[in-house]
Amino acid sequence: MALPSNAQTTYDDSTIREDLSDIIYNIDPTETPFASGIARVSATNTKHEFMTDALAAVNTANAQLEGDDATGDTLVAPTRLDNQCQIMRKVVVVSGTQRAVNVAGRADDLDYHVMKSGKALKRDIEAILLSEHGKVVGSTATARQLAGIESWLFTNKLHLAATSTTPGNGQAVVDGNVVSASTATPLRDRVNTVIQQIWTNGGDPRTIMAPAQAKQALSRMPGVATMYRDVPAMSQGQIIGAADVYVSDFGNHTIVPNRFMRNRTILFLDMDYWAIAELRPITETPLAKTGDSDKTMLVTELTLEARNEKASGKIADWAV
Repeated sequence: MALPSNAQTTYDDSTIREDLSDIIYNIDPTETPFASGIARVSATNTKHEFMTDALAAVNTANAQLEGDDATGDTLVAPTRLDNQCQIMRKVVVVSGTQRAVNVAGRADDLDYHVMKSGKALKRDIEAILLSEHGKVVGSTATARQLAGIESWLFTNKLHLAATSTTPGNGQAVVDGNVVSASTATPLRDRVNTVIQQIWTNGGDPRTIMAPAQAKQALSRMPGVATMYRDVPAMSQGQIIGAADVYVSDFGNHTIVPNRFMRNRTILFLDMDYWAIAELRPITETPLAKTGDSDKTMLVTELTLEARNEKASGKIADWAV
């Protein structure tokens, strides 16, 4: 078959209207399991302080004479800790012309980008809370920085790299080279070691938070909860390739993947002992108009409250 002579086709017509969908597709992840899973409290100063406490050590020699005069025991005083409130922001600037033209998929470009920036700010917060960064007091020339969760986990930790250290109390982690899975002790042994450390110190780490590759390694680990699902009669079977619960000698632990934590770390968390302290919750503030554009700022000021780091722990410096 051949095209008839002088037939009009779409290839010769420049007046055909565009076919542009009004749906904008974005699959960038926005789940923040750590920030969404811990408590929120109010802060009243840029230096947010909190206290931890402990009981006196167990005394197996606690045997007293009959009729003995009582004297006071050495008391354990609470420990006062602090973290710095960090200012985080996103600024959206859109020209007057851009807001006036007819754009696809959104009614107003300023509102659209404010919405996107809010989601991006949420991801920044998650990554900063989960970081190894130490607290920075700041000055007029240096921004304040909060201490991320890794810098608090001092008591229950398993650094695989000999040169890595966690000073604790919000001081920055010193990283060494990561240790490959082929040369490290089996993952199950390491997991059990940290869980035992936490349990011995009084914690109950019901959540294991891991980056992508570590989550897959945990799913392959011997001792995970049986992976099965009841399938009704006449229904298609399902293949289950992931484990969401690890059963240890000290209870059940939910395995939660997190896209915004470091690839070299697995966290073992009692979520009740962490909180976000907000000096300023996320607020949208229109900025002064200085020309032919509109400006809006999203800003928040917050920190991480480490209520008692002994309730959690970590495996660090491991490459899957």
